[in-house]
Amino acid sequence: MINQLSWKVGGQQGEGIESTGEIFAIALNRLGYYLYGYRHFSSRIKGGHTNNKIRVSTTQVRTISDDLDILVAFDQETIDVNYKELHRGGVILADAKFSPKKPDDTEAGLYAVPFTEIATELGTSLMKNMVAIGATSAVLDLDINVFEEVVQEIFGKKGAQVVAKNMEAIKAGYEYTKEKLGSVETMQLEKADGKKRMYMIGNDAIALGAIAAGCRFMAAYPITPASDIMEYLIKKLPALGGAVIQTEDEIAAATMTIGANYGGVRAITASSGPGMSLKVEAIGLAGMTETPIVIVDTQRGGPSTGLPTKQEQSDLMAMIYGTHGEIPKIVIAPSTVEEAFYDTAEAFNLAEEYQCPVIVLSDLQLSLGKQTVEPLDSSKVEIRRGKLIDHDIVENENHQGSYYKRYLVTEDGVSPRPIPGMKNGIHHVTGVEHAETGKPSEGPENRIAQMDKRFRKLENIRFDTPVYKYAPHEDADLLLVGFNSTRGVIEEAIGRLEKDGMKVNHAQIRLIHPFPTDELLPLVQSAKKVLVIENNATGQLANIIKMNVGNAQKIIKYVKYDGNPFLPNEVYTKCKELF
Repeated sequence: MINQLSWKVGGQQGEGIESTGEIFAIALNRLGYYLYGYRHFSSRIKGGHTNNKIRVSTTQVRTISDDLDILVAFDQETIDVNYKELHRGGVILADAKFSPKKPDDTEAGLYAVPFTEIATELGTSLMKNMVAIGATSAVLDLDINVFEEVVQEIFGKKGAQVVAKNMEAIKAGYEYTKEKLGSVETMQLEKADGKKRMYMIGNDAIALGAIAAGCRFMAAYPITPASDIMEYLIKKLPALGGAVIQTEDEIAAATMTIGANYGGVRAITASSGPGMSLKVEAIGLAGMTETPIVIVDTQRGGPSTGLPTKQEQSDLMAMIYGTHGEIPKIVIAPSTVEEAFYDTAEAFNLAEEYQCPVIVLSDLQLSLGKQTVEPLDSSKVEIRRGKLIDHDIVENENHQGSYYKRYLVTEDGVSPRPIPGMKNGIHHVTGVEHAETGKPSEGPENRIAQMDKRFRKLENIRFDTPVYKYAPHEDADLLLVGFNSTRGVIEEAIGRLEKDGMKVNHAQIRLIHPFPTDELLPLVQSAKKVLVIENNATGQLANIIKMNVGNAQKIIKYVKYDGNPFLPNEVYTKCKELF
């Protein structure tokens, strides 16, 4: 019996690799197992190697595993690229169609199963992925009936015969492999707890968080890996009285979102690095006009087109400083799918309370990594609209002549905000510096007053849990620091390090800007060494920590920028090297 399994399916993009993993994972999720899935895919629609690695466990997992138990291969390239992950006793299930060859330097077993041939005999070679699921079930000694509900949901619209044929393909793959395995010991998973949990990607959680927050408009341009947010909201918002517009470019997406928010509608836009570069001028406009706006940036490999389908965390500095001039801005970085839901909802509150751009920073691994999630609770989401005026404005109250002082200088930096069309609420809105009524003004005293007013907002930011802390040690040997998706790999490495007797604390930064210095400083001071783990080349988070917290002499950068996420053993090994 094993309590954890690592399974991977690979082949050429466009031949059903994703659906194979999806059916396998959903069925096991419904049995109560925890799952984490990560896809390696090419930036092409069809062709090029792709794989889907899925981890199955009886306990919570938030990252991919170091090794591999079962590799399902639809071509030789899948074996050649991935076999080194297989541990001793691992199994390769390969389509006999391509006469699979096992590399000499692996002790894993190779079993050629005629996926394509069996599927063709049953009616169509397209069902070879179902044969592969059956073969996997044989290795796991898993009852194939657990897939029936999922197959019904996916293929039910095509008729009962299609459903029956797909189940027949699973059965045929199971029976053939059972016979082929002979006396080989199967990998039986310990029984799961049977509880019902969600299985979703971070992008879906972001979209759900927006809906829960009352967002009813999205303007966006398709871009990997952010497009799922738009695609999800396209399906859901119309039924809620909302709308999604696919714009002609990223600039239009940002300015439309500003317009909707200016009109009083909670609105969102989402993109990735190249798109965020195009949105920069509009973000400056939102800052100058003090218009709330929520923007999602799902980081990927850059610069330029870079690595569109690969993991990276290199937009950090750009999201904080990426505007000409200076504006107040809030940048938050959820580290789990659950946080992606709740933090996105909170982003709308922060945007309206402080009347400034709020960037929800994600990364490809968090946005597209699919994992088991405890049920999300929308009742925990509150809606706070700040100083949005919800009553008639009395004439001459906060007025200069007939114009309302939309940019009234206030102690907290936030001015009352009327919605266009409100009686006695008329004011100017312009991207140039302006007086309290919004009319252009270049006077030095006014400039200082308005700049100071805008930046006073950042002095009062309230954000629940700006730093996730695991800090059982007052005098830690090591403090591990990360942001976004690195939380899972750090947590696993800590578990191993603690077994070795090391005293390790953990800080995951969730409020990137304004930086939570007061929360992080005590943890840095109490640790002998600080290792900052991030997927970029220059150690951007480490540099930000040095700027805001100091203690540069004990801060060590650990970076990875080859397009792949960190593995637990990589972090563990790096930590051991420090002592």
